[in-house]
Amino acid sequence: MTLTQLEYIVALDKHRHFIAAAEHCFVTQPTLSMGVKKLEEELGVVLFDRKQNPLVPTKMGEQIILKAKQLLKLSNELITFVDFQQNQLSGPLRIGVIPTLAPYIVPMFFKAFINEYPEVKLVIEELQSHVLLEQLREELIDVAILVTPVKGYNFTQIPLYDEPFVAYCSEGH
Repeated sequence: MTLTQLEYIVALDKHRHFIAAAEHCFVTQPTLSMGVKKLEEELGVVLFDRKQNPLVPTKMGEQIILKAKQLLKLSNELITFVDFQQNQLSGPLRIGVIPTLAPYIVPMFFKAFINEYPEVKLVIEELQSHVLLEQLREELIDVAILVTPVKGYNFTQIPLYDEPFVAYCSEGH
């Protein structure tokens, strides 16, 4: 069993389609399929019901995917711990941004960030607020940029800027 195989099944659970999951993992569909199949053979269980469209995990698959997410989280924490101890920032930084802000916010920091931290790989996804909050809660992303306030979640919120809300209308309106 490898961390890569665990990443494959988590991506497959998220995307519910082999091609989409493979694209997410930056591998070919046959590579992902073979990795999932080998993991199933090693564990002796079927993780996904391939007869369903979209693909769905089996009951056992759901439990294993949950454990896989926990293991991947611990693996990332270990890497972060080592990097922190060595005073170096490296690895992926997963940022989620709402589509209405992404074209304005991302260009403001992207180039300067990659110049300052060349060992950090920025992974930026445009998602709706409710998806960003859910992914942040599940630790699938590290940071979310969205409109505040956000209630019902125990996240640290740091305002980036204030923007006036204005309406334009004709003088006779």
